Formats: sequence, C-alpha cells, structure tokens
Amino acid sequence: MAVEDVRRYFKEKGLDYEIIEKEESTATVELAAKAIGVEPAMIAKTMAFKLKDSDIVIVSKGDAKIDNKKFKAQFATKAKMMSAEEVLESTGHPVGGVCPFGLRTPMQVYLDVSLKQFEHVYPAAGSPNSAVKIMPDELMEATDGQWVDVCK
Repeated sequence: MAVEDVRRYFKEKGLDYEIIEKEESTATVELAAKAIGVEPAMIAKTMAFKLKDSDIVIVSKGDAKIDNKKFKAQFATKAKMMSAEEVLESTGHPVGGVCPFGLRTPMQVYLDVSLKQFEHVYPAAGSPNSAVKIMPDELMEATDGQWVDVCK
C-alpha cells in the first residue's frame, strides 16, 4: 500500500510527520480541503510529468495551474502530464494520492514557489484519503526538492 511506502520513506529519512488518514476522500483538491478543513490553495497538489529524458513531479498550491510558457522555459519542453497508469507505475501512488514521498522510481521533485505563501501545506500521503501537514521549506528538504516558478 502506498501509505506504507510513505511511512517507510519518513522512517528511513528520520522524518517525524504524522500521516493524516480520513474516512472521507481527499482525492481532489476540493475534497482534501473540505476533509482537512483548510482552503483549497493550502492543499499541495502533486503532478507527474514526462520530460524527454526523465519523469518528474511538481508540487504546487492546490488552486494553481501550470503555466505552459514558464514550464517550457524551465524544462525546455512542453508540459506533458502522465496518464493515470503511468503515474501509478512511476510513482507507486494512485491518482488522488500522488505525493512526492516514497516514490517507486527515483524522480526529481520540483516545488512551485506558489507554496511559499503558506505556513503549512497538505500534500497527499500515498492514498486518496491521506495527507501530511508540513511547512513548505520542510517539504523541500524532505523531498530533496528544488524550487521553481512554473505556475500561473
């Protein structure tokens, strides 16, 4: 189960984050915000993309959209999101639970600067009913991520 992969990832990295598991679905930004009790922008949305030579994940605030011009300037290619099957195969997490933790295959994690406006954000934790409360800078450190500006 992908939540267990996230728990194992936290343990291996010596991270002490509580995984919030809800009875209700957190599979979309809106559902997650309602279940957790925060505004949708505070949900850290994780999206998986195919680049020419690698797969990456980008984490942004929940209501942000990828800006194609910024994406192309950053990665020298058009934004091409993975299909649900590709996401599960590459990340090990189902759509609705995709997160930057415990990825099945090594992938570079990029964090959009849109997350920096919040004290805490809530990325999923490997399932469509889980999340983690984390500070944006801690999220960057926990994922060995890099800050980028690729959203509108």
